[in-house]
Amino acid sequence: MPEVENLNNDLPEIDINEIMKVRRDKLAELVSSGENPFEITKYNRDTKASEITDKFDELEGKTVSVAGRLMSKRGMGKVSFCDLHDLSGKIQIYAKKDDLGEEEYARFKKLDVGDIVGVVGIAFRTQRGEISIHVTSFKLLSKSMRPLPEKWHGLKDMDARYRQRYVDLIMNSEVKDVFILRSKIIKEIRNYLDDRGFMEVDTPMLNTIPGGAAARPFITHHNALDIDMYMRIATELHLKRLIVGGMEKVYEMGRIFRNEGMDQTHNPEFTTIEIYEAFADFHDMMDLMEGLVSHLINKIFGGNTILKWQDTESDFKTPWKRMSMVEAVKEYSGVDFGEIKTLEEAIKVAKEHKLEVEPKHALGDIINLFFEEYAEKNLVNPTFITGHPIEVSPLAKKCKDDSGFTERFEVFAFGKELCNAFSELNDPFDQRERFVRQVALREAGDEEAGMMDEDFLTALEYGMPPTGGIGIGIDRLVMFLTGATSIRDVLFFPTMKPKND
Repeated sequence: MPEVENLNNDLPEIDINEIMKVRRDKLAELVSSGENPFEITKYNRDTKASEITDKFDELEGKTVSVAGRLMSKRGMGKVSFCDLHDLSGKIQIYAKKDDLGEEEYARFKKLDVGDIVGVVGIAFRTQRGEISIHVTSFKLLSKSMRPLPEKWHGLKDMDARYRQRYVDLIMNSEVKDVFILRSKIIKEIRNYLDDRGFMEVDTPMLNTIPGGAAARPFITHHNALDIDMYMRIATELHLKRLIVGGMEKVYEMGRIFRNEGMDQTHNPEFTTIEIYEAFADFHDMMDLMEGLVSHLINKIFGGNTILKWQDTESDFKTPWKRMSMVEAVKEYSGVDFGEIKTLEEAIKVAKEHKLEVEPKHALGDIINLFFEEYAEKNLVNPTFITGHPIEVSPLAKKCKDDSGFTERFEVFAFGKELCNAFSELNDPFDQRERFVRQVALREAGDEEAGMMDEDFLTALEYGMPPTGGIGIGIDRLVMFLTGATSIRDVLFFPTMKPKND
């Protein structure tokens, strides 16, 4: 038998391999008697654990059938108590030798913590008042060959919890609760958009050109076509093609892949939603964002707008604060880019503030550097940041009164970006110029810069109506709504570095 990692950090003296051997022997005994649990294909249960507690007045004295995992065993001679868990919660199981008979009771006693069991019995309340099931029959549905850890919490276990999420889910009900909430949030996002006439669509995950964001892509190879392809870094350019085609209100929720670093709020693959509406602008996207988040808070969290994340509170009550990027930089750094008109002036003030300026940086890039360094971390309550420089917004329309800035906004909360939105650029000539600059940056070594997308330009040449678009990070939104500390806490299977052999 191969060596088995001891996940139970609190009891290192336990010989896990010996426990597994005992369990294998139990399984072999079952198989030899013609009772192989792994041959069972179905079990009919009619009640969930939580229903017995919630509807006990109706179910008391009645026969119920439940199924789940045994999470504890307590024996007192001729009587045994177990806790059985299913997705809805837990219920106590009461087994008595006099009722089951000596042979069946002995078989019940051989069950291990971790086994998945189906139980038929009478709903009743024990002398101590605990709602329970008095077992009349049971069936072992799956044998747990590995022992569950006694404890599965604390920082020392975080790596193992992420790597073996299945054990984390078994041991920690609060982890299940977060993912159940995530599912409800996603469902309500779809409901909100569907009710407003948006249509959910699918676009390619494999592309010959990465586009729609400034990010380093993952590269793969298509054998039949013998070409390199890119995992999508955004859904934007394909969704805009659909707007050109007359699909006036569309959205896509799905996985995005970016070959970049990992930290508390970043994972190489993550879930976003991008939403596009013809004949709308970025002001309409502001209203949509506020309305969507308010809907989620009211529908799922009872209207409580005070959210807590990492010991910091933020009030999501609408309307949210609105300020331009230049205003935010002035407020938090004291530098007024309304008075700085040349690149030379911007470089000088950046060096005075010890910001690293690269040769590729234009005036707008430096404004963005100041924002990221001084303003972003201070935006705790949800805040719309508008007026992004054109240099960092290659897909947004220029502001009518200042062509150096764009009709774009990002929402920041808890010092983190939550969404990104534009009045979408639909001028094919302007878009080509923006792409040309991206290509130049890429040729200069910027792996996150975009490529020339001739097909997208062709689409724009057929005419795209004025359009508002927004992209929202689902994982980060779920983090803030649930209070999860890390993005890994809201992804079932976050990306992990392989363990050394």
